[in-house]
Amino acid sequence: MTHVAGNAELAAADALAPAHLRTALAEAEPAAADHPAAVRLVRAPGRVNLIGEHTDYNEGLVLPAAIDLEIRLAVLPTDDRRVEITLLATGERRGFDLDSLPRPSGAWIDYVAGVTWSLGEGGFKLRGFRGVLASTLPVSAGLSSSAALELASTWALLDPPDPAAHATTGMRLAQLAQRAENDFVGVRCGLMDQFASSLGRAGAAMLLDCRSLEYRPVPLPLERHALVVCDTGSPRRLGTSEYNARRAQCERAVAVIARRDPAVKALRDVDLETLHRAAASGELDEETARRCEHVIRENGRVEAAVEAFERGDLDTVGRLFAESHKSLRDLFEVSSPELDSMVDIALSVPGVVAARMTGGGFGGCTVNLVDRDAMETLREAVMREYPRRTGLRPRVFAVEPADGAGLLPATDGRP
Repeated sequence: MTHVAGNAELAAADALAPAHLRTALAEAEPAAADHPAAVRLVRAPGRVNLIGEHTDYNEGLVLPAAIDLEIRLAVLPTDDRRVEITLLATGERRGFDLDSLPRPSGAWIDYVAGVTWSLGEGGFKLRGFRGVLASTLPVSAGLSSSAALELASTWALLDPPDPAAHATTGMRLAQLAQRAENDFVGVRCGLMDQFASSLGRAGAAMLLDCRSLEYRPVPLPLERHALVVCDTGSPRRLGTSEYNARRAQCERAVAVIARRDPAVKALRDVDLETLHRAAASGELDEETARRCEHVIRENGRVEAAVEAFERGDLDTVGRLFAESHKSLRDLFEVSSPELDSMVDIALSVPGVVAARMTGGGFGGCTVNLVDRDAMETLREAVMREYPRRTGLRPRVFAVEPADGAGLLPATDGRP
């Protein structure tokens, strides 16, 4: 991972080292020092979505990549049916009993409790643990820190920590983590974030059909180019009503159109002609029609982007990123002045091939495809221009596509 960032981020990266995690766990839980062979090290990556925004919960197509900004947990399994986790960055410690889960409180521990509930509902054998958690993922930046926490917690809770031993798969674990966020935490997200964190592939983005759940890696042209994430410093709050309201609008449109055509089960089944006919008849209001137009066109952009990446046509990738951002800004209305400014600054830099907002919107990050020789110029432009325009402090990260969640090697050498 190449950080174009400051000392705080570098310190966070050092905290991920297995030796550091083991030492921190032993300090928090002396029993870990007495039983080092029992300690598990688990990791789960964040993700950046290259294209395909708000399509996942409409049974559409997405193209995320797991990234080497991630959450790591060092855990000592216990027999007392209790989970307790200490955040290394702050020293905050929270926990709960496996057999008496707390109600969601709006705290980070909700995601751990949520997957405990979801795994329990799925009949999985779980075990309590004491753990310490370190992360290089910025929180509320649109890089799926919540999904990473869910997947890391899943691997920490499973007894034994091996999906095959439970006759399950990485996709099933992603679905259970999604259920935790939907039904326990209360954010009606689609599957994309958990899928990417669970099943990411180093060196590639992952094309997912959210209806069939078929997926495949799409190799990225990263020999001369890099993925750069620019954090606006304006946090996303997906628990707010706006995200759930967008999903509700899409579902209402499907219900209206399905009255004429029962074969329609999701916006995946709707073409622009059908949408425009429903809007012209007055069955759909103008705002809802705009939301749906974004989703329908975005699915087409995902297919086109995959083809462009595979033939190395980066000019087309840049055009598709620009169209996606404009659609999210004008039709789906989930961009923000901060995101728009970040995209404008990036596109003013020679060597930036493509730029768009990424994630659910309402703040967060942009994703950029950048000539490696232009990375420092982009960083300098963002650090100079963005605070001047917004009054906010940005962060710039160069990221690499990473493998999905799992156990770290037992050795202390950092992988």
